[in-house]
Amino acid sequence: MTPHDSPSGGPVSLERRAEHYASALDMLRCSRHSVHIFSRQLDGKLYDTREFADALARLATRQPRARIRILVQDIAPLIAHGHRFIELSRRLTSTMEIRHVHPDYRRFNQAFMVFDDRRIIHRKLADRYEGLAWDDAPDRARYWLDFFTEVWEVSRVDPNLRRLHL
Repeated sequence: MTPHDSPSGGPVSLERRAEHYASALDMLRCSRHSVHIFSRQLDGKLYDTREFADALARLATRQPRARIRILVQDIAPLIAHGHRFIELSRRLTSTMEIRHVHPDYRRFNQAFMVFDDRRIIHRKLADRYEGLAWDDAPDRARYWLDFFTEVWEVSRVDPNLRRLHL
């Protein structure tokens, strides 16, 4: 069940990785202007897939003003394993940016995604797949976007994410 299937418009419970992935991919494919992701280490089973990367690339190239912003708490695994988002962010420099979460926020143990300022997936425990998805929750989205912006403004791009020009 995706958020679009919720009969009441309320949140849809996500229990397993497959449900979480399907919901996130569906919301991403419906996005028109922005995606904000706050994650511990961009779990490869959720994000490091060709489908997800292709959908991000389509958004970025379809909408010149699109904004894809990603905050990651543990960036070392992305670099060590060559996560797809690294190369994608290097190619889409005007629309996509990944930042390493400022140390003051590294103990925050939740994960969330906000799509087009109204669709949300939220997990109270970042290392678990259980969470909730809302297809139309602009007030809830504003709350998480305000927190995202607060963290974004003090976080920086990790130098290891930049392309080396030789």
